[in-house]
Amino acid sequence: MAIQTAYKNENIENADKKIVYDTKDLNLWYGEDQALKNINFPIYENEVTAIIGPSGCGKSTYIKTLNRMVELVPIVRISGEILYRGKNIFDKSYKEEELRTRVGMVFQKPNPFPKSIYDNIAYGPRIHGIRSKKVLDEIVEKSLRGAAIWDEVKDRLHENAYGLSGGQQQRICIARCLAIEPDVILMDEPTSALDPISTLKIEELVQELKKDFSIIIVTHNMQQAARISDRTAFFLSGEVIEYAKTDKMFSNPSDKRTEDYITGRFG
Repeated sequence: MAIQTAYKNENIENADKKIVYDTKDLNLWYGEDQALKNINFPIYENEVTAIIGPSGCGKSTYIKTLNRMVELVPIVRISGEILYRGKNIFDKSYKEEELRTRVGMVFQKPNPFPKSIYDNIAYGPRIHGIRSKKVLDEIVEKSLRGAAIWDEVKDRLHENAYGLSGGQQQRICIARCLAIEPDVILMDEPTSALDPISTLKIEELVQELKKDFSIIIVTHNMQQAARISDRTAFFLSGEVIEYAKTDKMFSNPSDKRTEDYITGRFG
């Protein structure tokens, strides 16, 4: 009941804020195993929403439902709704390709294509029919600037992206995501494979990007969630135990299980 009360309070407190995603009574099974249980909470525009919780709690499963990538697993079964901009993404009339154009994804490990830096960024726009070199040049530069890596790679655009450091590769993947002009960016532990300096650059970039995008980030790092997110959802055993503004959750959590997790007593 605590999460339902918190959910109602969120709606009252944030009546003037636009909801990007609204998850309603979401349940998800892998075969006979239930991975998500009665998930209910809204995600707001131009904010960073952190999803935290111990391994196996449903964080990555949840974020992959937001662009329907989880359905690539053949044994998945889903009930409930996820409304994106007011429309249920599970509606049969909603094309997955349309959703994934609006909702970009950055994964745990940098995964640039085995192509040049330029071709990595131009890949999405080309798929969408853009052929003009002038337009592609503009998109590539704008996207690399948006990912705060233009100055580092502007003289290396035709070199293979695999020649970059891990942190640079991750920013190339973010730039590749920006090139299709998404509305939402999903990030599944995007800094877990990076060193502290690269992690800081990604965190600074996330803070800058939320001016133009809504960002949902799965992280196992409590300090990272506290530093960069506006709101946090705490998942445990497939349930949302608590959802609140991050500063409140970390200073005065409503549920003892939340307090135990963020203070390191388990997880």
